[in-house]
Amino acid sequence: MNKSKQLIDGALMTAVFIVMLLVTIFAPVISVLTLIFLAVPFVIFAAKHDWKPSLLMFTVAILLSILFATFISIPLTVLAGIGGIVIGSAIYQERSPYETLARGTVGYAIGILLLIVFNMVLLDVNIIDEFNQEMDEAIETSKELVADFGMGQVSEKDLMLIEQQLNVSKQLIPVGIAIFSLALALLNQWLSYKLLNRIDRKRLQFPKFRNFRFPISVIWIYLLAMVLSLFQTDPNSTVFIALQNVIILTGLLLALQGISFIFFFAHHKNITIAMPIIVTIITIVFAPLLLPLVRILGIIDLGFGMRDRMVK
Repeated sequence: MNKSKQLIDGALMTAVFIVMLLVTIFAPVISVLTLIFLAVPFVIFAAKHDWKPSLLMFTVAILLSILFATFISIPLTVLAGIGGIVIGSAIYQERSPYETLARGTVGYAIGILLLIVFNMVLLDVNIIDEFNQEMDEAIETSKELVADFGMGQVSEKDLMLIEQQLNVSKQLIPVGIAIFSLALALLNQWLSYKLLNRIDRKRLQFPKFRNFRFPISVIWIYLLAMVLSLFQTDPNSTVFIALQNVIILTGLLLALQGISFIFFFAHHKNITIAMPIIVTIITIVFAPLLLPLVRILGIIDLGFGMRDRMVK
């Protein structure tokens, strides 16, 4: 009976995935939504039957995707399959929502790296080199505009600053992959929770955002990377680039911790939920100015246990 149910569920979820894949490739209007949630069929199947039967579904999905959408669709199938199976397996094992999210983020990151390798080996397209080339072209275009309009010394200084920022952005590809993987994992996990709650009458949900807390080790990683970066004078060295990626990624996590504390503070003081929402929106709009302040708030909250102190 169990094997029969696995086959039925696997066939159904594989069919749903293939339809979503075809819509993603051949229907540009709604392809954004289907592309984002392409892993949901894998999540639902793995949440019911764990990862071993999911590998068979994954293999069949790859074969069918080649048959109906050519081999170009393989990277999308691999990305959705790995991310979805990792998230679904964590749900099957009854892991906490945030541990499930962490696993899903790692799964998606692996899928993205495999996608990059696939493009390099089979399509002879290096996505990283293409991105760097786009940044170089943007720098050259900026220089040409300065020359054509005869801008003064101040504009040239501004141009140098922009050029430095664009050069730094070329070094932050790992952070970009991590953030993109986190976003994909979060969206697919959220939608899968909704569907599983409706289909199987489960009660899967994320804890209240106001109770969200990172481990205190995030602070030590952030501070250690900041200290080590002071001894790196070569901006093109591998160590410097790695440290910059760590600083930005952990800094974003600490800023997220700070926003979570704002929601907790509002709830603890019985302030309307509109206040932390407005503060969050303003922080995003004026990120260069306010994000460092929110990051400091996250460090204080995490390092000094502000929530526990408030509760006591």
